[in-house]
Amino acid sequence: MTLLNKLAIALTLLTPLAAQAHYPVMDCGREGAELVCKVGYSDGTFATGAEVVMYSYDDEVLATVKANGHSQARFTEPKGEFYIRFDAGHEDPAEFDYAELL
Repeated sequence: MTLLNKLAIALTLLTPLAAQAHYPVMDCGREGAELVCKVGYSDGTFATGAEVVMYSYDDEVLATVKANGHSQARFTEPKGEFYIRFDAGHEDPAEFDYAELL
């Protein structure tokens, strides 16, 4: 078997692994007076520096933050109804609705 054949086989076997999509994930909860959202991807990688946006139910932007080095986005909880979106741009965005807070 030639080197070229070995490379072709290796690329064929590894291509499905590279083609698997990793979708955005987010989990939010209260920490004191703040809402803290942990954002990342389904493969476990962090989303450090990613933009996370809080919207009113009228789709008005209430706040925009960037995830810190721990892949956390911190918000001050507004009065009224809201939801938070982490849109990675290549898949469906991850959303968290205020109604999920207990």
